[in-house]
Amino acid sequence: MTALDRTMRDLRTFASDIGQGFFEITHNGFALVGLATVFCVLALTARPDLREAGEARLMTWLQARQMSALGMQIELDAIDRATAANPHDLPKQQAAVAFWLSKKYRVAPEPLSALVAEAYDIGERVKLDPTLILAVMAVESGFNPFAQSPVGAQGLMQVMTKVHSDKYENFGGKLAAFDPVSNLRVGVKVLQECIQRAGSLSAGLRYYVGAANLPEDGGYADKVLAEHARLQQVAAGRRVPVAQPPQPAPLRTIAPAPAVPLPAEDKVATL
Repeated sequence: MTALDRTMRDLRTFASDIGQGFFEITHNGFALVGLATVFCVLALTARPDLREAGEARLMTWLQARQMSALGMQIELDAIDRATAANPHDLPKQQAAVAFWLSKKYRVAPEPLSALVAEAYDIGERVKLDPTLILAVMAVESGFNPFAQSPVGAQGLMQVMTKVHSDKYENFGGKLAAFDPVSNLRVGVKVLQECIQRAGSLSAGLRYYVGAANLPEDGGYADKVLAEHARLQQVAAGRRVPVAQPPQPAPLRTIAPAPAVPLPAEDKVATL
């Protein structure tokens, strides 16, 4: 055997030894990884608190990475705070009302759709025409949930928050006046009480605007009833023209009625 043959044999032997050693190392390494994985799974199964802590840490790390990359905080649940709905998901009648109001008052149809759906839902429960509720909102605030009048009426339904602070207790406090749905529900409650006390819709609207003891209500009741009639036609499927450009809906400017002594049974919590 020549020196060259011996050299080639030695190289093959060396390469074979290296290959065998690498196989054993990687095989044992994979076995260790597998055992570690099984151990971790068993530990997390036996200790749910560890799993939850790990998930929380991982989520925090991922959010921090996203925030660093995008330059703003990530809140995937922010959509849950939005007062909005897809108008195409509404019943045909409600969708027609939402689109008409959106066009007239230049408000996005998605938040209006949520308000229309809520008005129909609460209207059915309290036996008030939902288009009346929407008409009050239209005249009072023009669907601006942050509106405030000179005398302190606030939100969509322009509820006098200080007067009706007790009604907001079930919604977490007075700041709920600026939550559209909470303001709507409190406003409907007040409107319902006003109509019941006054004995008629027109008189109830005078109570609602705080003009029960005044010689006139500034045309408030007529404006609400006129808008109510238009919305009823829209809900019935009729074509109702929208004046362009729409006039800004006036905020409440009538102060609460002056202090006139009334029998206890005739007093109404005016706005």
